[in-house]
Amino acid sequence: MNEINHKTVFVLDHTPYFGISCESPIDCDFIKSKLPIPPISKSLWTCAVEASVEYCRIAYDLFPAGKLIRFVVSDSAAHIVNTWNVSTQNLSHVMNAMVMVGVPPQQTQATEYSVIHGLRAAIEALAEPTDLQREQLAAHAKSEGSKMVNRGRVICITSARDNGSMSNLADIFQTVLEQQNAIAAGHKEYIRIDQCHLVIINLYPANMESMVTNRPPVDISPILRSEIHSNKANKISNKLTHLILLHFDLASTTVTGIPMKEEQNASSSANYDVEIFHGRTAHSVFLGTELVLPHSVKPGVDYETVTLKWCTPRSCGSSEMQPCLAQCRVTPVDVTSRPSSCLINFLLGGRSVLLEMPKKSGGKITSHLLSAHGGEIFIHSLNTARSCLEDPPSISEGGGGRVTDYRIPDFGQLMTAHRLVPLKPLPGREPDEGLQKMRTKLRRNSRYWPLTFSRTVLYNVRQFVEPVLVLTQKPELSEEEKVVCIKSIYNLSQLEERQETLALPNMGHRLKGSKKEEQYRLLWWELETIVSSSGSSPAHKAIVSCIRECRRPSADDGHTGGGGGGTGATDGGGAAGTDSHRASVIRATTDSPMSPPHSMSTDTTAPLTGSAAGGLSVGGRESTSGAGAAGNSALAILGARGSKKLFNTGARSLFDTLATTERTISQKRIDFSGRLCTPTGQIAKLYPHFGTKDSDAGQGRGAATAAAVAAAAATVDAK
Repeated sequence: MNEINHKTVFVLDHTPYFGISCESPIDCDFIKSKLPIPPISKSLWTCAVEASVEYCRIAYDLFPAGKLIRFVVSDSAAHIVNTWNVSTQNLSHVMNAMVMVGVPPQQTQATEYSVIHGLRAAIEALAEPTDLQREQLAAHAKSEGSKMVNRGRVICITSARDNGSMSNLADIFQTVLEQQNAIAAGHKEYIRIDQCHLVIINLYPANMESMVTNRPPVDISPILRSEIHSNKANKISNKLTHLILLHFDLASTTVTGIPMKEEQNASSSANYDVEIFHGRTAHSVFLGTELVLPHSVKPGVDYETVTLKWCTPRSCGSSEMQPCLAQCRVTPVDVTSRPSSCLINFLLGGRSVLLEMPKKSGGKITSHLLSAHGGEIFIHSLNTARSCLEDPPSISEGGGGRVTDYRIPDFGQLMTAHRLVPLKPLPGREPDEGLQKMRTKLRRNSRYWPLTFSRTVLYNVRQFVEPVLVLTQKPELSEEEKVVCIKSIYNLSQLEERQETLALPNMGHRLKGSKKEEQYRLLWWELETIVSSSGSSPAHKAIVSCIRECRRPSADDGHTGGGGGGTGATDGGGAAGTDSHRASVIRATTDSPMSPPHSMSTDTTAPLTGSAAGGLSVGGRESTSGAGAAGNSALAILGARGSKKLFNTGARSLFDTLATTERTISQKRIDFSGRLCTPTGQIAKLYPHFGTKDSDAGQGRGAATAAAVAAAAATVDAK
């Protein structure tokens, strides 16, 4: 037993100071007597004993074995109340010993009284092995290289003046702990203390203020951890109740709405609440997102409790047993109250109670069950999801909701390929060698694994690349297998060249832009991702290189569909295409229907367009329009078929090149004449002959009159 809560030692201060009143009066009343009775008050000693015994009761109820608690009373010397022997680990033995010790005497000479005696005895008690630890020591002695770890906790209830006194107490404890470990090194009856947790509780009357402040857990040394709590005497029970939840990993549940008959009026009933403690796994075992544990903090305490509602009780028959996720023993917090007693007797009578909790989506769900087995009461955490004993659910009823296109066959193949079998250990084989290899293989093969068919393109058309998906899962590929994979990739590239549409389900928002182009883009991306993550052998690298060569360049890769490559551009074609695209965007947003035609030709495209079978005249004006422009574009492409630059821009078909060149030529316009006639650096005039309008008009009228007279004379002569 290596848990730190396996051994707990209570050190109770029995000095004369603990004989004073806690100054928390309790009113008493006799039913048959009318005489007033003065209130009574407990001593500090009584408060400390009651709280520590209640701590012990909760631990014994929830852990019948394995959790041992000892008591040490310290005054002028240390008095051992019980030992690690199981026969002394019960409340009867502890209470009888406390009765014999009695309340501290009221004496003035208190120089011999100190709590340090008890702390020394507590450290010696932690160094003594328990029966379970003796068995572990015997087992470790037979096996080499193993070591038992001895841990324990000391809870000291005392009183001090200020923080300095508490610090001195912790320093003395650390010194004694180191001395005890030195003694245990050469003593067979003692074992070394590897870790100790010191909890000091400062107790003082309710009408006083203490100079000692609380201190959270602090590591004083590698083997000692200490914390300080300062509490009034009448509140120490709540403090130890809170600490036991932390020390033993417990949780609190409050059962609400318990119908009980009134003690004085049996014909009426009222609802009561009962708080119980149990293991924390009863709450933490739930993993669903639909369950909401209703946490709340009760007044007067520092911990949270989960509130569950009482349901109609039923008998606990074998036919009504429900599958559960965890079960923990329970114990009531207030064992002397009437509601707690009624609930315990009700459950011990063979009845079981279901408890409800709310859901996020509304409504309630039965989450826990209280039932007794063999005279002990357990809380069962019920399985709120579908039971494994029922029929298998359809995929639409699972965690995916309405998702019905899970890759179930592929997942079955993945499980089959990574199945584990027992392997006999061999002297020359490292432990878990096969397990580590399988983890590496599973991590590599599941790095990219879409869950549904609607989230992937590749696995919907796997008939085209089935050899690639199957063979690349191997760590090494032969030359024949590599050729088969490359051949499948070339076949897929031919499908893209023929512009064949892939039969795919609705991909939703994954496809953007042209659906056909986006399908192939995702297909190539998935194929490259899977092959590159499957292995790093030379064959895998060759297949990845083949995929990248056949993969059609897209806008995301820095390539454009038209422009320089499709028109036989030189090395500066990319920049020219970008400038042309930017200029076309500007004109599309600024030109009006009456704007003059523009010329889109640049230095890089002019040689081709000027020599493409006479598509443009010498003056730069278009010789044809409409169908003639389409014919010119086709002739320009056919004239450039011998250029390798035209078709080496990527895996482009002839149709794409024709369409791109036709679109580029159709956008060519003649530039503004003022820009062509004006020298560089000067501003062109929109109306250059605007100043000579009047003189030209007078000369025009005279010339027209002379022409009319000459025409009339010629007519007369003809007649």
